[in-house]
Amino acid sequence: MNPCARAFALLAVLALAACAELQRAGPQEDVEFELAGRIAVRYREEAASGNVAWRHSRDSDELLITSPVGSAVARLVRNGTGYVLTTADQREIRAGDAEALTEQALGFRLPVAGLSDWVRARPVAGQPSVVVRDAEGRPASLEQGGWRIEYQEFRADGLPVRLKLSYPGVDLRLAIHDWKASP
Repeated sequence: MNPCARAFALLAVLALAACAELQRAGPQEDVEFELAGRIAVRYREEAASGNVAWRHSRDSDELLITSPVGSAVARLVRNGTGYVLTTADQREIRAGDAEALTEQALGFRLPVAGLSDWVRARPVAGQPSVVVRDAEGRPASLEQGGWRIEYQEFRADGLPVRLKLSYPGVDLRLAIHDWKASP
């Protein structure tokens, strides 16, 4: 896989759109959150950026990555049977879990299972974590599963809008401009 394709695959696996829309599939009352924003990732010497739209529920996820100009790059779907990553050229990569998918798509495993909690400024329940809080009691940083998440900006309701996620060799930045979270 060439470096640019690998960087875009990393974007699609990690995370979260201009001219593209998420497809409406399944009951919407189960949706825990929807977000849209910009994403940038650096893996070693490779870098890529784009737009992300993500719909998350307890049992499913749909993540759409587009280029900065709005053309589709990748779509990641999680349902009861596992994960499917569909690339811009309609190639599908399937796996039972996110870490196996990253290994197939990128050649190495990334612990991305916690991302749906981390974007909501909370650690994954039942796993060791270190949380440092700011003067207002919000998480300033969170360390869990080898990742360090820095919360750089919040909305008035406490949802983060700018995050930096770091893992050895990987830096990811997420700027969320549209949040729809269930209470």
